[in-house]
Amino acid sequence: MSEHVNMHAIARLVPEGARVLDLGCGDGALLDYLQTHRGCTGYGVEIDDVNIQACIKRGVNVLQLNLDEGLTMFADQSFDVVLQIDTLQHLRNAEVMLRETVRVGRTGILAFPNFAHWPNRLSILTGSMPVTKRLPYQWYDTPNIRVGTYADFAQLATQNHLKIIDSFGLQEGQEVRGWPNLMAGTAVFKLKG
Repeated sequence: MSEHVNMHAIARLVPEGARVLDLGCGDGALLDYLQTHRGCTGYGVEIDDVNIQACIKRGVNVLQLNLDEGLTMFADQSFDVVLQIDTLQHLRNAEVMLRETVRVGRTGILAFPNFAHWPNRLSILTGSMPVTKRLPYQWYDTPNIRVGTYADFAQLATQNHLKIIDSFGLQEGQEVRGWPNLMAGTAVFKLKG
């Protein structure tokens, strides 16, 4: 996750000793933290060679897989928690991976940049795509293939018959429960199938 303080807020959602699958785990920092500080076990899934090497250096079990190809190698409910932290906006098959997340895990925890955060809205009003700490790329060089909002995701979860156990925004590591679609740079959802 791009904001270190948000990593700790996400980690608090994962139960002690949980078996975790971290989809798009990046350099393995979150899974390493969960293993070290919360007694969790599990695997990261990553496609980038540099990130895979970083995971190995951290001692994080990592599988090199393209998430756009699905999670068919994992049985139903084979993990306590499946994480998708800053992953959803990079996937071509986001809706399928959302359903796969709750199939493979007893719960899914997703976090992504909230495009409806007020600084982004202000940028759009002034005629420019936003460039913020949470969305640090110019429109022409972003790795994101889509942007979404807190409200959009809540609707998508409902359409896919997923139960939202908890949802809130994060701003600089602090939970935002009042008007998260407007006031938070990161949207966070905890789901069950």
